[in-house]
Amino acid sequence: MYIRRTHTNNSSTGERYFTYRLVANQRVDGKPRQMTLLNLGRHFAVDQEQWPSLCVRIEQLISRQVILLPVELPTQVEKVAQRIAAQLIDQQAETPSPADTDLAPVEDSQASQVVTVDAHTVDIDSLALTRPRTVGVEQVALGAMQQLNFIEMLKELGINGAHTAAIIGSIIGRMAGVTSELATYHWLIKQSGLGELIDVDYEALPLMTMYRAADTLWKHSAQIEQVLFSRIQTVFGFSTTITLYDLTNTYFEGEVPNNPKARHGRSKEKRSDCPLVTLGLVLDGSGFVRRSQTFAGNVSEAGTLEILLKNLAAPSGALVIMDAGIATEANIRWLREKNYGYLVVSRERHRQFNADAAVTLETASQGMVRCQKVLDQEAQEVRLYCHSPGREQKEQAITERFSSRFEAELKALHDGLQRPRTTKHPDKLWERIGRMKQKHHGIGQHYQINVQTDESGEIATSITWQKQIVPGTSVDYPGVYCLRSNQTEWTEEDLWRTYSLLTDLEAVFRCLKSDLGLRPVFHHKEERADSHLFITVLAYQFIQLIRCQLKESDIHANSSWRTLRDNLKTQCRVTASFRRTDGKALHVRKTTKAEPEQMAIYRAMNLNPAPGGIRKTLV
Repeated sequence: MYIRRTHTNNSSTGERYFTYRLVANQRVDGKPRQMTLLNLGRHFAVDQEQWPSLCVRIEQLISRQVILLPVELPTQVEKVAQRIAAQLIDQQAETPSPADTDLAPVEDSQASQVVTVDAHTVDIDSLALTRPRTVGVEQVALGAMQQLNFIEMLKELGINGAHTAAIIGSIIGRMAGVTSELATYHWLIKQSGLGELIDVDYEALPLMTMYRAADTLWKHSAQIEQVLFSRIQTVFGFSTTITLYDLTNTYFEGEVPNNPKARHGRSKEKRSDCPLVTLGLVLDGSGFVRRSQTFAGNVSEAGTLEILLKNLAAPSGALVIMDAGIATEANIRWLREKNYGYLVVSRERHRQFNADAAVTLETASQGMVRCQKVLDQEAQEVRLYCHSPGREQKEQAITERFSSRFEAELKALHDGLQRPRTTKHPDKLWERIGRMKQKHHGIGQHYQINVQTDESGEIATSITWQKQIVPGTSVDYPGVYCLRSNQTEWTEEDLWRTYSLLTDLEAVFRCLKSDLGLRPVFHHKEERADSHLFITVLAYQFIQLIRCQLKESDIHANSSWRTLRDNLKTQCRVTASFRRTDGKALHVRKTTKAEPEQMAIYRAMNLNPAPGGIRKTLV
């Protein structure tokens, strides 16, 4: 076994370059022949002086020889040897049955298995386990893609095979918790067995292909988003009568001079020191993304609603649910003009609640909420004042904390008047009191504060205060919030349970930000940043499909994607190598047995619990 370098000419450009092959001398019909074992391509990067040692090491790996004189190779060359040995073993392996390799259902896979015995006499002490690669998340993600014919869609769009493989890897990598294209590339070649499941050698894929594939994906983003949601709607059979809308933002690492959307603004992650970009999502009532769009980081939330909804083609009368940040009077007026229904968190600061006129509802967590419906005939609107005991305790705790801090600072200000060289002018004291009120989130409005002075009126002698709760505020009605809608015929329960869908949207953003690598963005180009966010949105679509199917089977119904992912990540493919008593080497590539929780997920999605099947090689 040795490496051969050959001059090759490009017939179309005339370019002359070297290609590399791993070859071996074999006798064919009694004559020596040079047989190509593996094409190493034109970018084979191992120095020529390392070739003999590399070939010896490859032979050791595939033949499981007893190593008397270990071959010491640099780390990068050892990685090349491991990769080439794995490719040679895979080439010589017995072809597994379709039921083993495809995303076959559990029942079909088990029914097609025939009990056979393949016995070998091996040296147990020679057992070596190599190339562990995860396949659990990959198998489930591919199953979700298969249901929506996503891979076929990419081919129909004219995306070539290398870019298709990179797109699949990027999306599934994001589902596996990898946060960037660079990290995804390393995950695909070092940790994941995705390449085995779709017959792609990611180690031969250049890193730049990952970035160019993301650019290609972004060019087709609008069409992909539309077709995917249409197929999801067909699979689950839901209607698009409810639309949820909200925004979140993510920050960039470093300055981004080449992206006009990168702007400083209010960061929801307290990263206002970084440039931001905003992601807007329109979802249906089942939690699937109907449309996404990126905006500048300093965009006003209220100014984005019309942009996203005007081309959505939602049916007349569809209900739009959104929070107070977007529910401006202008947006509500636009929704009325376009014949949309709306259910929003009211921006009004005044609160009221009549417990005697309220109805009691049970929440999904077995808690209780009381709702009072107030009809406004003139405006043809209804307001639903809701009281939550849990929210009341939380708001009371917050109020007590701010009150105690505010009073402690007032007392310190009062005590300071007794010390020399302390500012005692009343105007200066009122300035300090004003800054204290601003600091403590409006708690100061509930205090009547007086500054007493001496006869001259130039020196303050004491500060007194008395707490007086302002009527109609959150302190007066803790735990009360108001919903506003034009669905005047709906009952209290209809309004509140429909509004509770908005909490699902908040869960979407938590999933995007904490589980799917939405934050931060490392790209400086606008298109690359947009494609990074779009890959995250696509990953969420497939995750939501998986969760909906598991929920139908009552499996992990309340589990986060992170919990499901951690359950799946422990399943791997591994190569077990033995030395037989006749001196030959036996290599078996096989997936570890699915754990009970993993098996339940596979059964719910009708997938093969042993992805990749069994491949055996005798050398």
